[in-house]
Amino acid sequence: MSAEGGTKAILAALGANLGIAATKFVAFGFTRSSSMLAEGIHSVADSGNQVLLLVGGKRAQRAATEEHPFGFGRSRYLYAFIVSVVLFTVGGLFALYEAYHKWEDPHGIDEHAWLPVAVLVIAILLESFSLRTAVGEANPLRKERSWWRFIRETKSPELPVVLLEDTAALLGLMFALFGVGMTIVTGDGHWDAVGTAMIGLLLVVVAVILAIETSSQLLGEGASPAALAQIRQALVGPGVGSVIHLRTMYVGPDELLVAAKIGVEATESAAQVATAIDEAEVRVRSVVPQASLIFLEPDIKR
Repeated sequence: MSAEGGTKAILAALGANLGIAATKFVAFGFTRSSSMLAEGIHSVADSGNQVLLLVGGKRAQRAATEEHPFGFGRSRYLYAFIVSVVLFTVGGLFALYEAYHKWEDPHGIDEHAWLPVAVLVIAILLESFSLRTAVGEANPLRKERSWWRFIRETKSPELPVVLLEDTAALLGLMFALFGVGMTIVTGDGHWDAVGTAMIGLLLVVVAVILAIETSSQLLGEGASPAALAQIRQALVGPGVGSVIHLRTMYVGPDELLVAAKIGVEATESAAQVATAIDEAEVRVRSVVPQASLIFLEPDIKR
């Protein structure tokens, strides 16, 4: 997995979520709070999602085969898309169902009221550490871009997934603390249902954002306008007078396919054209290192 894959951030999130999930289920067992149950399921779903990201990164490293000549780099996109489906169904829809169930049958938290509050406060601290790790991993890659622009533009799916999941987890814990706190103060279990519903809606929104971004990557995204301009400029040089057509597509987060028709002089020999193509490939890779697959078709300038 590349540096942009954020393996450290994934492992930090996985460790935090496994520990948090266990404590949330213990708190639910004592209090029967729907917010605690929804948060417990949320943490389990997040843990499974981190495992999926690790599996996707591992499978993406397989060597190319005759059946998959461009390799398996898109496995990372596929598993990231599965993460969005899991987050939507297991996390979001379950929380909304539990909120409806609790609203129909509300009950307060009479015994061990301190337990869910303590668990949620500890969980907030652990999730903050996990989010801090993800932010630290992403900052060198984000540079001057806004967080939203970084999530939209990066070709590596792991860090955006972890960043969105950790942010949703932190907000979800605050929603759960609100629901549990209001239930303890008022004795009205409807507040617990409200907190659970807020968690569900949050997870659904995050899942939809992830699904939109990863599905776009799965369908095949090209290089950014800035990278396209660099490639077009780098192609032109000795023996290459112009770029007639240029197409690019990421076949993996770190592998860009470049296909172009270039204009050459009619008087050049085959050997001269071959040399010009080789030199053009070197120039392209010097400005866009991700351009691992370059196919150039020479055509006579007209």
